[in-house]
Amino acid sequence: MRDTVIFHTAGTPNGWCIEYYIPSPFAMEANEAIQSKSLQTGSTALLRGLAEGQRILSRAKRGWVWNQMFVLEEFSGPDPILVGRLHTDLDVGSTPIKYVLAGEGAGTIFAINEITGDIHAMKRLDREEKAEYTLTAQVVNRDTDQPLEPPSEFIIKVQDINDNPPQFVEGPYRASVPEMSQVGTSVTRVTATDADDPVYGNSAKLVYSILDGQPYFSIDPNTAIIKIALHGMDREMREEYLVVIQAKDMGGHMGGLSGTTTVTVTLTDVNDNPPKFSKSLYEFVIPEDLGIGKPGGKVKANDRDIGENAKSTYNIIDGDEKDVFEITTDAQTQEGILRLKKLLNFETKKSYTLKVEAANIRFDPNSGVPFKDTATVKIAVEDSDEPPVFSKPTFVLQVDENAPINTVIGTVTARDPDVTGSLVRYFIDRHTDLERQFNINVDDGKITLAKPLDRETDMWHNITVTATEIRNHSQISRAIVAIRVLDINDNAPEFATEYEAFLCENGKPGQVIQTVSAVDKDDPIQGHYFEYRLIPEMLNNPNFTIKNNGDNSISVLAKHDTFRRQKQEMYFLPIIVTDNGSPPMSSTNTLTIRVCGCSREGIVQSCNVEAYVLPIGLSMGALIAILACIILLLVIVVLFVTLRRHKNKPLIIKDDEDVRENIIRYDDEGGGEEDTEAFDIATLQNPDGINGYLPRKDIKPDLQFMPRQSGGPNGVDVDEFINVRLHEADNDPTAPPYDSIQIYGYEGRGSIAGSLSSLETASSDSDQNYDYLREWGPRFRRLGELYSVGESDKET
Repeated sequence: MRDTVIFHTAGTPNGWCIEYYIPSPFAMEANEAIQSKSLQTGSTALLRGLAEGQRILSRAKRGWVWNQMFVLEEFSGPDPILVGRLHTDLDVGSTPIKYVLAGEGAGTIFAINEITGDIHAMKRLDREEKAEYTLTAQVVNRDTDQPLEPPSEFIIKVQDINDNPPQFVEGPYRASVPEMSQVGTSVTRVTATDADDPVYGNSAKLVYSILDGQPYFSIDPNTAIIKIALHGMDREMREEYLVVIQAKDMGGHMGGLSGTTTVTVTLTDVNDNPPKFSKSLYEFVIPEDLGIGKPGGKVKANDRDIGENAKSTYNIIDGDEKDVFEITTDAQTQEGILRLKKLLNFETKKSYTLKVEAANIRFDPNSGVPFKDTATVKIAVEDSDEPPVFSKPTFVLQVDENAPINTVIGTVTARDPDVTGSLVRYFIDRHTDLERQFNINVDDGKITLAKPLDRETDMWHNITVTATEIRNHSQISRAIVAIRVLDINDNAPEFATEYEAFLCENGKPGQVIQTVSAVDKDDPIQGHYFEYRLIPEMLNNPNFTIKNNGDNSISVLAKHDTFRRQKQEMYFLPIIVTDNGSPPMSSTNTLTIRVCGCSREGIVQSCNVEAYVLPIGLSMGALIAILACIILLLVIVVLFVTLRRHKNKPLIIKDDEDVRENIIRYDDEGGGEEDTEAFDIATLQNPDGINGYLPRKDIKPDLQFMPRQSGGPNGVDVDEFINVRLHEADNDPTAPPYDSIQIYGYEGRGSIAGSLSSLETASSDSDQNYDYLREWGPRFRRLGELYSVGESDKET
């Protein structure tokens, strides 16, 4: 069908008119667009007629709005699309006019016929890229290009068509919902977008539907909310669902575009299944020697739930002697582990029957479902070859010290608890009896003494006795035997310490000289009581006597006051000490008493006899003071002589007229072998100098004129001299057999540094500044001080 032409006159100040050329398939849409966006109310009937293919040639009165044109997007054909035609009142045929187009897309997207004013779209347009273009039209003289009218602006709008399908930007989706949820429970919401114009038509109006996932789920066509559509969806039957969602534009009508996405829905677990034992009866055989806390069997209740909903706890709810066993839950495997709380004894009880319950940790109390299960456990005790059992775990025996060898101390007993009843043999663990002081009868367990015991050395002896089956030597039991050594009175008392008493010459009769006490190594039950007495030969001792203090001690008293050191300096007093044991034990201890000179207050000052040869009237304190004064005077004399001997002689500084060399002596000590800065060994090795340059150490070095040092030949002259002297010293038969110092006065061929004398220096002493010597270190600081002193003396 040919294009339908729409023409109307626009009410512009310049008298423009416009014609639309719209393809027939889109005439209806253009009609609607022109009615809604381009024309005023009075043009509706006219445009309808134009849209139906009529041609209107009459002019209407000015009053129309012409500043908008429309072009459909995505229109493609062999020729450019005619958007419309511009016309002016000046175009009467006699005036040479030309239409000019400017603005967005002018010349590239849109082109105008200069003569007819037809506007064509040269390219395929996409509203989603650009929805409208603003252009300017003007009429100019074709010959002179002078404008005949002011420019007029108008808009070309790209009319939307349904060329974009809906898209799920955030897809694919994942969602979860608890199992057994009610119908209508919301699962998730999906969202699709359409790039078409949401204002014009239904190109962007979306409707949602489920392509795959029914009858389990449903979706709201407008809100796109996915909901549960089937009752009783059980995770244990099926855990995951793949739902395909479609979004279709044009309100879901025929010809609309669509897009799809997937939603993976996972049913989360709820505790809707109780634990269930795999069997109702479990049977275990446990050896009777199984240790306490050791596992004896395992039971398992399976739960179809997962995670926390599948966790169960196990308990023993019934059975004979429930306190013998306990059951715990393995957190990893969810198994019930049967353990021993008490030791088993086949001879006492051979089987047990228990009732075990498994219950969920988490459950809904309102569900009405019992989330637990029970099972029966039968345990058969298996007989094991058990080691012998002692009648007591610990035996306490007693024996007197110094008891004779082979004395029976006591008996230990053990038996085989098995039904067969094997004989038992006894042994002493020699690691606990290293000195082999005890023996045991291997048949009856009698413990006898192998060596005498001394309570004062060891009061207790702890040994380990083993009992072994004769049939099976690997079955061994142990018991501790504690043997207490009982005390007998076998030690005599003696002085508590080595006493040495002092007696003053001017003491009074009855004066206490010394208090004496005694000790006894024995430990009688009734305690110690000591009796003191003088030996029979001294019962009538004229000098001393003893007095009992009532607390197991005595006091030694002097009988007179005529003790003199000149007569007798020391006295010995034997004392007999006897205990109250059975039989009594006694010992003789001697007390030494020295006669001393004391002050009036009774303080001992001297106990030597030589003190009496001192002059009369001269006390000991006076003698000590005199001796201290003499020693102090001797020390002062020695210090004075030493200082005089080591006093430095004053340095003699010659006058400037004295041209002789001045020898200055000082006693600073060198640094020893570690002193590597005292002299330059390179000078000795190379007397010719280094490249004719020899650094001086008596002046501050000038780094600017220091030459680059390089290796030179060794000092041949000095080397030969040292080697010759070394050879002579090594081959000298009269040389001592130890290391010695060889001193030679050989100087070599001469010093490259020249003379150190000040005679050849160009400057006088007054021109020299020796402060830099102090910066060379402590070894040159003294030399710098000496030169500074010389300068100050001359100035003085």
